[in-house]
Amino acid sequence: MSGEGRGPGTFRLLPWTEPEGKACYVLGDGDGYVSRMADGVESVQLDIAADLLGHAADLLADRKVTGAELHFLAARLSESLRDVKRVAESRGLRLGAMAGADPNGDRPRHREPGIGDR
Repeated sequence: MSGEGRGPGTFRLLPWTEPEGKACYVLGDGDGYVSRMADGVESVQLDIAADLLGHAADLLADRKVTGAELHFLAARLSESLRDVKRVAESRGLRLGAMAGADPNGDRPRHREPGIGDR
């Protein structure tokens, strides 16, 4: 995902959380190192989701599947759905930022001072 259409003061929800589960954001124009890393992580997360969907179809078509196998699949699908939901939220927030809107009103309202702000 490129930084086109985003200003230097745009917050981006990152595809990972802090150890305590709190959301992580980066402030920038979308072209920095952290944004590029986030693009890569999102791509991997979406690829994993696609692979899991294929595996789920195969497993569900097998009449001899065990409860343990279904439980394992459900756990992985749940993890993947959480990741894909975060990607969708992040991209939705960025679309809203490009349009000048904040659909949820829950993005950070402050930024830490940079070197040039002191």
